[in-house]
Amino acid sequence: MVDVTARYRAELADLAPAELAQYLTRHSGLPGPRANLTLLEVAADLIPEPLIWSFLDEPAEYLACCGVVGLGRLIVIADDPGTLIQRLTTAATDDRWRVREAAAIAVQRIGDTAPELLRAIVSTWVDAADPLVVRAGIAAICEPRLLNDPLTAAAALAACERATATLAAIPLSDRRQDAVRVLRKGLAYCWSVAVAASPEQGLVQFFAIDTADPDLAWVVTQNLTKQRIKKLLSPYRA
Repeated sequence: MVDVTARYRAELADLAPAELAQYLTRHSGLPGPRANLTLLEVAADLIPEPLIWSFLDEPAEYLACCGVVGLGRLIVIADDPGTLIQRLTTAATDDRWRVREAAAIAVQRIGDTAPELLRAIVSTWVDAADPLVVRAGIAAICEPRLLNDPLTAAAALAACERATATLAAIPLSDRRQDAVRVLRKGLAYCWSVAVAASPEQGLVQFFAIDTADPDLAWVVTQNLTKQRIKKLLSPYRA
C-alpha cells in the first residue's frame, strides 16, 4: 500500500520553491467538494517561510489554506509569536470557509506540540467580539486527539461554555447573520466532542444550557444526535 503522506513529502522535497504553487494547485482536489487535507498538512510542514507569507495573501483558496496552516508552524518556533497569532486570527475571519477552517487546523497543530499555547490562543479567541473567531476557537480545541490532556479537555468545556454565552448574548434579531449562524453550527457539534472527553463534568455543563433560548435549544438537540453523546447517555435510557 502506498504511503500517500510519504509520497507527498518526497515529491515536495524535490521541487524548487517556484514549482510548489503549481504542484499544490494541481493536487489540491479543488474545485471539488473535498480539498486534499493530507497534502495540506505536508505542505504546512515543508514549504519555505517566504512562501508561507506569500500564500497568506493568495486569492487561490488552497494556497491560502497552505499558508495559514503553515503559519502555525512558525508560531510554535517563534520567540514572540504575538504578531503571527494576530495574523492567524485574521485568517479565522476570512470570507472563505476553507481558510477559516485552516486557521482552526493551524491551532490544532500548535496543540500537538505546545498545548499550553493552544489553550492560550483558544482562551483569547472564545472571548472575541467576532463570532467567526469564537467559532474558530471551539473548532480548534474540540479535536479528540488533543483532549487526552486533562487540562486541554477542561479548557474545551470552558471554551464551549463561553462560546455558548456569546451566542446567548446576541439579540435574537441578529442571530440570522452569517457569522452568528457559523458559530451556532460550530456549537452544534463541538459540545459533543468536549463532553465525550470529560463525561462526568461535561454532561453537567452541557445540560445546564438554557434551552428556553431557541438557538441554544437547537444546539443541545443537535449534539444529542451525535453518536458520542448517545453512547454516554445509553445506560440511562435502557
